[in-house]
Amino acid sequence: MGTLTLRFGCKLASAVVLVLMLAQEARAGGAADFYSGRTLTVLVGHSVGGGYDLYARMLARFLGRHIPGQPGVIVQNMPGAGGLRLTNYLYSVAPKDGSVIATFSRSIPILPLLAPPASFDATKLNWLGSMSGDTSLCLTSGKSAIRTWQDMLSKPVVMGGQSSGADSDIYARLYKNVLHAQIKLVSGYPGTNDITLAMERGEVDGICGLSWGTLKIAHPGWLRDGSVNFLLQAALKKDPELPGVPLALDIVDDPEHKQILYLHFAPQAMGRPFTAPPGIPAERKAALVQAFDDTMQDGEFRAQAAREKMEIDPMPGREIDALLNRLYTTPAGVVAKAASAISD
Repeated sequence: MGTLTLRFGCKLASAVVLVLMLAQEARAGGAADFYSGRTLTVLVGHSVGGGYDLYARMLARFLGRHIPGQPGVIVQNMPGAGGLRLTNYLYSVAPKDGSVIATFSRSIPILPLLAPPASFDATKLNWLGSMSGDTSLCLTSGKSAIRTWQDMLSKPVVMGGQSSGADSDIYARLYKNVLHAQIKLVSGYPGTNDITLAMERGEVDGICGLSWGTLKIAHPGWLRDGSVNFLLQAALKKDPELPGVPLALDIVDDPEHKQILYLHFAPQAMGRPFTAPPGIPAERKAALVQAFDDTMQDGEFRAQAAREKMEIDPMPGREIDALLNRLYTTPAGVVAKAASAISD
């Protein structure tokens, strides 16, 4: 009897495994049928040449080979409102068939929490993953009289921005309203490249919210020549490459202020996020998530990223989901003050 039971159990287990394998193959086959001969569009919520654009174009070069059916992959820029324009489009208008994915400011997913009601729900987006975490810097041109964080507390400083949803505006307001920096924000620039050009022309002193990863790729001359002043870094921990630059969380003693900063800085962990719209078919989401993960481990992709000095430290989509769910349980009182901290 025991032998018969064991044999039956083994056969049942084998049957279950076979069914699961067939189901997986059917899903992959369905995705392959859809993507074969098709083009996948990667939308970028920022202008050409910025950090989000550079990472999107690197991903696009390799992603298609890991998707069943191996579709072509193209990149299209849809700048506006610091990526908020694209987010609203992706959530409400973009095709929900798996043919479109997007990347935009890491700060945008918590905007519905800070400024309800919003036209999108970040927790319902289909997060594929992030290519790397990041650190945002507040910096000024070498021509500026503002050279240290202490200078920002005692002297007026003009910072360039894009719009309310952009890191450049969020961090400038945060430092002004919570840390009491004497910042005047001049917003409306199309992208970070435009702000850095304005720095060089002397229109603004600098920018708060420029990615360290972007800076190393797009402005290596700044590091070589020492032509900018690093004032403050925004992240949950100090970047080991920036030991002499103060971490914003380290200069705050008030526990509530630390909570406010944490809420704004936590998205740095998903510094280069990619997502698909809500409502895409499950098998296509699974294919995109797997393809993203496989691309991050692709040896040729890694080697090319290293040659272009792009940091790759991926965060899986499920971890983005967990991070957002955790942030959306922040006490209402802290959320209200964090929202007030980035208002005009």
